[in-house]
Amino acid sequence: MRDSSGWEPTSYRSHTIGQVVGNGAELVGTEVTIAGYAEAVRGRGAICFLMLRDGTGRIQAFLKKDNMDAELFDSMQSATRESTIQVTGEVAMKRPPKVQEGEPVPPPEFEISVSAGSILANAEAPLPVGVTDEVNVGLDVRLDNRHLDVRRDHVNAMFQLRSKVLEYGREHLISEGFQEINSPKIIAAAAEGGTNLFPMKYFETDAYLSQSPQLYKQLAVLGGLERVFEIGPAFRAEKHDTYRHLNEFVSFDIEGAWMDDEDVMGVQERMIHHIWTRVSENDQALIDSINDYRSSQGKDPITVEIPEVPFPRIPYCDAIEIVKSGGGEIDWGDDIESHHCDIIAAQYPGFHFLPRWPMSMKPFYIHHKEEEKGSSGGQLSRGFDLNYGRDEMTSGGAREHRVEVLEQNLRDMGLDPSDFTFYTDGFRYGAPPHAGWGLGVARLLMVLTGAGNVREVVLFPRDRSRVTP
Repeated sequence: MRDSSGWEPTSYRSHTIGQVVGNGAELVGTEVTIAGYAEAVRGRGAICFLMLRDGTGRIQAFLKKDNMDAELFDSMQSATRESTIQVTGEVAMKRPPKVQEGEPVPPPEFEISVSAGSILANAEAPLPVGVTDEVNVGLDVRLDNRHLDVRRDHVNAMFQLRSKVLEYGREHLISEGFQEINSPKIIAAAAEGGTNLFPMKYFETDAYLSQSPQLYKQLAVLGGLERVFEIGPAFRAEKHDTYRHLNEFVSFDIEGAWMDDEDVMGVQERMIHHIWTRVSENDQALIDSINDYRSSQGKDPITVEIPEVPFPRIPYCDAIEIVKSGGGEIDWGDDIESHHCDIIAAQYPGFHFLPRWPMSMKPFYIHHKEEEKGSSGGQLSRGFDLNYGRDEMTSGGAREHRVEVLEQNLRDMGLDPSDFTFYTDGFRYGAPPHAGWGLGVARLLMVLTGAGNVREVVLFPRDRSRVTP
């Protein structure tokens, strides 16, 4: 439940339910107006007990026919679950439960003795997705009815936690001198190369949805902003169907001048350390809500274990040897697939960096030093990934700041430099060495919440089979 202690009254409520529950002793005898969802309705005849829930808590409303309009009483007594209801009445202390002699007396609880109210909107019955009952339905059904699914405590807690992760990540980046920017999401050319683009018509011009803010955050750095970050969407037209891929996703992206790959790896591990620290300090109640549900499903609880920094660095060449020694089949120049990562994760189960990938496997804008060769003689790059266990979290690296090398990289990857002049022209007038990364927010949430599917932690996910709701 959300902390509403600082919220101002609105047209529909003088207090949140959380404010009444938290300050009940001070409010006894005070008339308040609250509003929420009807979680349960009990009683027939002259009295009725209505359990109301909003995003801040739950409280019982006590209705007596003699104390209010008879027609309103009858309609509230017949209200369906999840109907939205507003009530006005005095705060009262509930009768304490009987306890055995010598047992501790539970803390006092409070209720609303209702004198007036209104049914704001009736809910149809039956509900397509259970909110407070233990009815298990498939993920697709839940996503089709996400507006109801999010009312469930543990799902709501996940999205509150998502908001906190964005807040804490932004907080840390600002503390390290990064300033927030916004890059265009309608672009003329691919940022990452390849064909995984969603085409669109921009008036009379062919355009695409942005794969990444990469080129534009670099131009911002070249423009003298030096340290920039963006939290925003990206789009990939990849026909995958896995537990960790979506076609629209949100990422943390940074770019910093006068920084190399090691420098920005440091920024990232410090940011993740900060996020985990802040969650452990401030948001255990959200973790508890998630764990209550996990317990009901027979799953182990999640714990917020603050990762130690620095994270391990396992260069690509070393990672290849670990995979081979673990019985995996892989050659230098091959991608490290998920089943290879399982072998590495046996030694490094938490966050770990995989730096120094072959240049042939990284985008054209990644920097390389000609003298850095791999075990088979192939050119190494200054690109890196961040993994958590078997799952890739981040792609990043030092960027190529030499315009002639940048243009040659484009040619080597089958791209025409003339299509990228809006970008490469920025490097002709003095370009500082710089580096950066992109970190998927949803994948970070998967680690933090124990979610087994990225769709669990995205409010309205988009994959190859889902474009609504």
